[in-house]
Amino acid sequence: MALAIFVKLQLAVDKVDVNPNPKGLPGTQALEKLVNGLAMVALLACVAGVLIGAAQWALGSKSNNYSHASDGKSKVLYGLLGAFIVGAGAALINFFYTSGSAVK
Repeated sequence: MALAIFVKLQLAVDKVDVNPNPKGLPGTQALEKLVNGLAMVALLACVAGVLIGAAQWALGSKSNNYSHASDGKSKVLYGLLGAFIVGAGAALINFFYTSGSAVK
């Protein structure tokens, strides 16, 4: 019974084909602009995080407050990591999409 369901499922999967088409739906350009705008907001938040973290790191170091200095270092690191992910996001998505579409 389970084997028959698996065979039917496999036959259904073999017939599915995905080819992203940027002009396939109306409003795709608007969605692309929205995503680009969200990326800009995310980068601005990363810059704010780095600046706030650097200030907290400096003040914590000057006042010999290890906890604040450590939190500031973490905020700087998270801001830089966030900016890296926003910048590399499209390349990462494309890499995993092409890797996944190569699976047969």
